[in-house]
Amino acid sequence: MKKILFLLLCGLANWATAQQKFYQLGDFKLENRQVIKDCKIGYRTFGKLNASKSNAVLVPTWFTGNSQQKSFVADPKSFVDSTKYFVIIVDALGNGVSSSPSNSTSQKNQLFPTFNIRDMVTASYKLSSEHLKLSHLYAVTGISMGGMQTFQWMLSYPEYMDKIVPIIGSPQQSSYDKLFWNLQLNLIERGNYSPEAMASVNALHQMHLWTPSYRAQNTPTTTYPELIGKLEKEAQTLNAYDWAAQLRAMLQQDIYQGKTPQEIAPLVKAKVMILVAPEDQMVNPLAAIQLSKILKCPLVLLEGNCGHMSTSCQSEQMIAHIKGFLDK
Repeated sequence: MKKILFLLLCGLANWATAQQKFYQLGDFKLENRQVIKDCKIGYRTFGKLNASKSNAVLVPTWFTGNSQQKSFVADPKSFVDSTKYFVIIVDALGNGVSSSPSNSTSQKNQLFPTFNIRDMVTASYKLSSEHLKLSHLYAVTGISMGGMQTFQWMLSYPEYMDKIVPIIGSPQQSSYDKLFWNLQLNLIERGNYSPEAMASVNALHQMHLWTPSYRAQNTPTTTYPELIGKLEKEAQTLNAYDWAAQLRAMLQQDIYQGKTPQEIAPLVKAKVMILVAPEDQMVNPLAAIQLSKILKCPLVLLEGNCGHMSTSCQSEQMIAHIKGFLDK
């Protein structure tokens, strides 16, 4: 509530542009040659595009997240200040807002085509270039699966933006990541997409958001029944088909496509800064750290025992680094 009040005080016009919008892509052909029929991409915008159209920043959503949840990034106190930038927050395919198994009328649930991270990026590019008529972006930045999409932007459209800031994402799924995502997918598929399966999946997912030490220190054993009850209740709101669709997308994620990091380095044209959490239990940071060395770009370590949730625990550090990178 305080954040909303702050934005209202800073400028009602900025907040008023944050309503849910859609771009209709028609029949969208995927990389695997399947087609999403009547494909739509959801998005929200904050701030104003300047006269030279040089201040647009695109922000892709995280795993199962939506543009409403991600709107905090456009807060003037956050890292993409909407008083400076025209912020475009894009709902990723499969999130229940953009075209997804859950909201498709002709390709419902298991009939929905299998898409990947590159397809998400292609759809976002079409939104930006065709619908919003932007010939260039100032930056692309995203968290977690949004970070994975951000890494892919770096190679899919290398000349299209000036700056790239992936946050706790990865350029390539490690064997650890694949084991984790596959375990969730197996639970869903073997549980026949049931609410019971999603209760187990949600508990597993939440366990990996934080480090073991953080959970042990911050959740007393006596309150465990309350925690598991909360997670099971939360799982009732989750759509198994959408969850599984985005899991499949992440399992395929690999920006290298048979090349080495050294081979793709010359293809990267944008200025890059990478943020990782060394103790991340959700998205392994090693591939991102390795790429930062090869690109010789700034690497920000979000230290501490919050793991994947370091973006919350170390938010001030994260915001300061990203603002500094974007503003100069």
